[in-house]
Amino acid sequence: MAQVTFKNGPVTLLGNEVKVGDKAPDFTVLANDLSPVTLKDSEGKVRLFSVVPSLDTGVCDAQTRKFNEAAAELGDNVVIYTVSMDLPFAQKRWCGAAGIEAVQTVSDHRDASFGEAYGVHIKELRLLTRAVFAVDAEGTVAYVEYVPEATDHPNYEAAIEAVKALTK
Repeated sequence: MAQVTFKNGPVTLLGNEVKVGDKAPDFTVLANDLSPVTLKDSEGKVRLFSVVPSLDTGVCDAQTRKFNEAAAELGDNVVIYTVSMDLPFAQKRWCGAAGIEAVQTVSDHRDASFGEAYGVHIKELRLLTRAVFAVDAEGTVAYVEYVPEATDHPNYEAAIEAVKALTK
């Protein structure tokens, strides 16, 4: 299992660690309108999952904005999700205030389905740890980053390059 810290303290991640080459695990999260979203909903497209503890924090805000900006260069065959435990209503409000339109925010608050399927559910906090996953159009995991310290930024460039490579 990936080892991560939150504010430099060790935390326990629930679920299964995902590795490059794995079949992407399915999940059910909620869109901002409370409708269910699953892996199958974006079948046939390249997926980038940007996982954050909470949109209302500086690093999570910056991470979501960075991938929102990158969406234009990644093209129409790429779907970018930001996954957090924030309530769908809070995600919708935040996106409106931040002008986020190219990234779909989805909430894992109800079942922690994504968190457990991808091994990012922090047991002690009921938050998701910071991570980035890229999944190809056939549903295979092509890029994984579990950020070692959950309050640090991910490697944006590596994630974006991995997605670009999948769209060629």
